Amino acid sequence: MSDAFTPEEIKELRTLLEVEKIKKTKLLYSQLMDSRDIEGLAEIFAEDAVCEFGPDYGVWTGKEEIRANYLKVFGTHRDNSDAIRYGGFHVTTNQWVELTGPDTAVSRTYLIDTVHEPDPRTNPIIWLGLYDEDYVKVDGDWKIKRSTLQYLWPRRMITDGKDGPWPGAFPPAG
Repeated sequence: MSDAFTPEEIKELRTLLEVEKIKKTKLLYSQLMDSRDIEGLAEIFAEDAVCEFGPDYGVWTGKEEIRANYLKVFGTHRDNSDAIRYGGFHVTTNQWVELTGPDTAVSRTYLIDTVHEPDPRTNPIIWLGLYDEDYVKVDGDWKIKRSTLQYLWPRRMITDGKDGPWPGAFPPAG
């Protein structure tokens, strides 16, 4: 028995490496958001990225508008010095990634969004949702090309056509 990888295993390993790079981008998204590093957060988006964040936040188009709107959400100063760092956790988990081409991918990630209130009787969970995202590889780095947040709780706000099966998912039973 040889310890050498087969060509199929090498291809699979390369795919896994790219998937892990995409997962790292999503992990950075939460870390940068929670620490209120808006400049760093904007850098993980493609120049022409689109964020669809429902009726409460709207659609943001392009990296500059994304940066400006995150500053509005988290603070009023360009350096974001008035924002409360780690005032909550943007917990993303259960990420599923599928490469759709050599430089493109899609992903779905669960969201548990919390806020840290001083009153322990307050429910810390403010949103449960799903991120549906497209990724693109730019100069060797994976960037978010499109991010659509599907809100599930406490108010259900689903973008048309996004409530069904996800590409690559098991077919419905029946």
